[in-house]
Amino acid sequence: MRAVAHEPKILFADEPTANLDNDSARRIMEIFTELHRAGQTIIMVTHEMEYAKLAERIVHIDDGLIVSEERR
Repeated sequence: MRAVAHEPKILFADEPTANLDNDSARRIMEIFTELHRAGQTIIMVTHEMEYAKLAERIVHIDDGLIVSEERR
């Protein structure tokens, strides 16, 4: 993955599983999980709550405003 080739301090992912088949989306999330375990910070935007639930922190935004936050 080019996005992590230079080991950025923060990886920004805007809908990384959008328009992917289930197997590809699942693999992307497995890669993100592996990266996070290795110390990579990932900020991800998603509408897929199944994937959001994998995060340590979930921030819900509506009309540009933070409306709730969960820490796991």
